[in-house]
Order: sequence, then structure tokens, then C-alpha cells
Amino acid sequence: MIKIDGSYGEGGGQILRTAVSLSVLTNTPIMVTHIRANRSNPGLRPQHLLALTIMRQLSNAETKGLKIGSSEISFHPNNIRGGSFEFDIGTAGSMVLVFQTILLGLLKIRKPVKIRLHGGSDVKWSPSWDYFNEVFLPVLEQMGMSVSAQLIKRGYYPKGGGEAEINIEPINNDLSPITFDVFQPKHIDGRIHLGNLPDHIAKRMKHAVSKKLVNKDVQCTIRTQQATSLSPGVGLTLWARSQTGAVGAVSLGEKGLPAETVACNAIDSILTDLQQNATVDGCLSDQILPYIALSKGRSVFYVRRLTDHFTTNLWVLKQFFPKFSCSFTENTGVVKVRCES
Repeated sequence: MIKIDGSYGEGGGQILRTAVSLSVLTNTPIMVTHIRANRSNPGLRPQHLLALTIMRQLSNAETKGLKIGSSEISFHPNNIRGGSFEFDIGTAGSMVLVFQTILLGLLKIRKPVKIRLHGGSDVKWSPSWDYFNEVFLPVLEQMGMSVSAQLIKRGYYPKGGGEAEINIEPINNDLSPITFDVFQPKHIDGRIHLGNLPDHIAKRMKHAVSKKLVNKDVQCTIRTQQATSLSPGVGLTLWARSQTGAVGAVSLGEKGLPAETVACNAIDSILTDLQQNATVDGCLSDQILPYIALSKGRSVFYVRRLTDHFTTNLWVLKQFFPKFSCSFTENTGVVKVRCES
């Protein structure tokens, strides 16, 4: 059994999600202690509990401590099974974070799996749906994973009510490493999503992005998606990707925050990544790190900065794969990361 200290590093839910995913993937029992000990509301929250419950059901795991507020859990997986499943987070908790937990744990499935979730699609402190579908999943597919995703309905804080599903197909080969060394895109894509809010907000956001791109050697196409939702919400996701890189930026609206500020937060972030010659953004670097560890060979990418999630995820990965290593070379405004698996 591998024992994981849930208070290590940034001490959030990412430790728990990665550890349980790797437990299922490697069929290794784990114990996680001090869960989210550094948070104002420590222990398991509803979205973490749901992810664990799903992984327990998919892997026929024997567990202890799976309840709201628990600071310690044990998880002993068995055989993974295929089929179709449906779960409701019950709040606006992030469906994307739950899906990411599932995807890593089910990397080596032998039968197709379909998962439908109800919850939040675009939630603070988590990847937006469009980031998940337009940045994260394409990189996984490039590495060899076979996943399709469909957003059925947006869900915003506080009521949630979103709905989405993923279909995961078995893969026969090892994942391929990535070589994201030169990335100079000339075009950025984006999507503004609005729930129960007027169209002029999207127009103001597009105008703010256009002003930022004056005299810049990059074009941007932003589409607008208007929807009915249980709670009002708005957000902008921008992305640029190719076979040698993928960067994205997410900005969500909140009460009192001008539409122009929401837009500028996103475009400033992605432009800074591109100007510094990053080939992945900071969030993507920690999200794809487990898959890099599971690939065969050397991966290379450039990131503007290493996030706390990255260093924490690296620590968790080394508990399962001691031989996995990453080296870092800092240049002006960018970090070159080499990983050997």
C-alpha cells in the first residue's frame, strides 16, 4: 500500500484525484491522509466524494472513509469494468475535474466506458468545459488516447444543472511522448458562453479582445454560445494549438466584474504565453504530466512558469513511478521541461 500525505505542496484536491486515478490505473492500494488539510474547509467536498465514488464503482474498489469532511481514506481497487454510467454531483462542482480523474484512471480499460455527469461546466478554480474539450483532450488524443466528449448543457455556480458525457475507447498501444519545442501560431480561437445574460456582454468582450490585438501578429476568431441555465454565468476560453504545442486561457465572469476585464484577463494570459515562446500553458503542464509519465520515451515542452499543481503532481507521480524524472532549464521568461519515463 502506498501512503500519500494529502497536505503535501499545495495540499488541495489535486493530490487526492491524481492518487486515486493512479491507484486504479496501477491496481495499487493507497491510503491518503490529511486530505485538503491546508484549506479553510478541509476534508472531502462533494465533488471529491463523487469522483471517489465513481472510481470505486468503476473499479469495484474496497474503501474506507468516503464521506463528506473525511480527512483520511483508503482505496483498494480491483478489476475495472466497462459500460455506461450516470452520476449527479448535486452542486455546481466541476464536471471537468471529475472527468479528468476518470480519464487517467481508465487509461488501460479493455472495454468502452461512457460516463454522463450533472454538475458545473464552467466553475472557478477549475478548467472550463471549452478548455477541457479544445486544449486538454486534443493533446491526449495526439498522445494516443481515444476520447470523445459532448456538452449537453452549461451549468454555473451556485445551482449547477450542467450536463455532459464522455466516451472512452480502449487503446492497444503505449502513449506517445510529446515534443512541443517550437510553437508560433498565427491564430487564436475562442468561445464566449453566456447563460441568461444579454448579448451585449459578448460584444463588449469581443471588442476588448480586438483592442488588445491591434499591431499584434496574430488573428483571433471568437464565437458566442448563448444558453438557458439555472444560474446566470459568462466566460471566455481562448486557445491556440498545433502538433507542436497547445496553450489556452480561461476567464469567468462574476458579479461586479466588467465584461471588458473578463476578456482582457484571458487575452493577456494567452498573449504572454505566446510572446514568451511557451509551448504549453501552466495549467496544461500539470494536467498532462501524468500522461507524460505513462508514455514511453522523452517528452519536451516549454512553460512560462511551473505551477504549484505541477510540482505537487510530480511528487505524487514519483510515489507510484520512482524512476520518472523531470529536469528544468530556465531561460528568460520560460522553463524548458524534459521528462524521462
